Amino acid sequence: MAPSSLDFYDSELRAHHEHLRAAYGISHGDEVLDIGCGAGLTTREAARAAAPGRVVGVDVSERMLRRARQLTAAERLANVRYEHGDAQVHRFDPARFDVAISRFGTMFFTDPVAAFENIAAALRAEARLVLLVWQRLEHNEWARLIDAALGDAVQPTPPGANPFSLGNPETTARILEAADFDDVRFEEVREPVFYGPDIDAALDVVTGFQNTSAALASLSDGDAGRTVERVREMLAAHYSHERGVALDSRSWLITARRHR
Repeated sequence: MAPSSLDFYDSELRAHHEHLRAAYGISHGDEVLDIGCGAGLTTREAARAAAPGRVVGVDVSERMLRRARQLTAAERLANVRYEHGDAQVHRFDPARFDVAISRFGTMFFTDPVAAFENIAAALRAEARLVLLVWQRLEHNEWARLIDAALGDAVQPTPPGANPFSLGNPETTARILEAADFDDVRFEEVREPVFYGPDIDAALDVVTGFQNTSAALASLSDGDAGRTVERVREMLAAHYSHERGVALDSRSWLITARRHR
């Protein structure tokens, strides 16, 4: 099956993903919840590891879920179900799951304690939580360099849209503990993010980001053109033949357990 633009994040995050994959700890027969599953790569991996256990992937984007269902059908995985919803309020089956996983799908909760309480209620006692989240903005070169190239056109981050909201480990540990998780652990992950095999492809990706497109839309045509050229120059400075356009980034691999 040909790749889709909806599969971009799987490529962008592939180096971080390997750390999450190694930490899953999914056993045959486990029931697994995948939060913010996107196009379903993590869901499908979990399904193969958990079979005959079942996996539920949930995401707010119906468009991404359509792609996830398409890829899951192509792989003939019968132990997967996708649900359209927001994990912070979605009505999950109570105390059903043995493992909850998420690859950068939990940073946008408007009330993170309530959201993780909702997730905890879907887990059995002693169930595992395995997350990847971004570290703070200042530790993520990709975001700092894009913002620098956009300059004064950078738009304020709306409430609930901050990708670095769980970047402070002390604050995030308190959130998880308040939501009935314990044994909360953080492992630093430092890997590149990949924006494309060449500079033109990377520019298409970065100018398509929501914050970038909003910034460019706020400018006159001339200023927008000059800003795009600054973005191009920044990406070109991080191009290599071996890796394409790659920028430094850091995440936290978080593991925890549902309280007894």
